[in-house]
Amino acid sequence: MSLDNIILTGFMGSGKSTIGRKLAKEINTYFIDTDMLIENFENMKISEIFEKYGENKFREMEKYCFEWIKNSVKNTIISVGGGFPIYIPEIKEAGIVIYLKVSFEDILKRMNEEEIKKRPLFQDKEKAKELFLKRDKIYENLADYIIENKDLEITINRIKEIINASYK
Repeated sequence: MSLDNIILTGFMGSGKSTIGRKLAKEINTYFIDTDMLIENFENMKISEIFEKYGENKFREMEKYCFEWIKNSVKNTIISVGGGFPIYIPEIKEAGIVIYLKVSFEDILKRMNEEEIKKRPLFQDKEKAKELFLKRDKIYENLADYIIENKDLEITINRIKEIINASYK
């Protein structure tokens, strides 16, 4: 039985990478973080890519990454950057999309200064909140499933239920 890719979306700091890594380990499959993939390919941090090349170039890199995933990746848990589904609305072509929904206030509580520094679009918290509110509805509309991510284990178990239900 072949597992469809599971694509975790959500705002910066919503737990996509943490949940993706742990889930992949628990179900014995692969994990890809698209931001890390781009950082490794470019040998630069996302913040450096934004600074040196700008957001438009970064979005082109995400599109390239999406095409590779869509055409070459199977049986994988994929964490995508916060803007990925905004700029790549055809994201469902690569797998089942799960929106990890977290309130902006909870995201602020979760992130320390170091985590905030590495996110270029989070430098101005007011602008970040505006971006959050704008993206929330888009994430919801693109998702196959929406999970309120308040507890790591509950969220992982809910995703496992979705995976199991998809293959009965």
